[in-house]
Amino acid sequence: MDADSFLAFRVERTSKPSMNSNVEKVGGTNALDVVKLVLAAALLVAGIVAYYAFESWNGWARLGVFAVGLIAACAVAAFTAIGRSAREYLAESQFELRKVVWPTRDQTLRTTLVVMVVVVILSLLLGLIDVILKWIVLDHLLKFGG
Repeated sequence: MDADSFLAFRVERTSKPSMNSNVEKVGGTNALDVVKLVLAAALLVAGIVAYYAFESWNGWARLGVFAVGLIAACAVAAFTAIGRSAREYLAESQFELRKVVWPTRDQTLRTTLVVMVVVVILSLLLGLIDVILKWIVLDHLLKFGG
């Protein structure tokens, strides 16, 4: 293999997307992302502190202040590299969930009934084995040895 064909093979091989292309394109966080994540954490802590600081307020108002802090923290964190990858993951998960074929109510009830019958049968079988082994060990083997 000469150098040109090796180079062409190398370029062709690396230009095709691999199954792990999503993992490969996620890079490290830059300084701005770190600042955004620190700001998001500060907003979350501020919401928690405000919830406990305003004890005299109505419960719903305190919960609202906490919710504002939580939503603001999530909004800031969503614009970081980690937030973008999380949004992409959630979008892909939602897309995959659309492909799932969910069982009908009738199929679910039949499957549940089969599982319950199998559990009862196995319980009776294991109980019978336990009684037989107890009878063999306690009533015959221990009396035989003693």
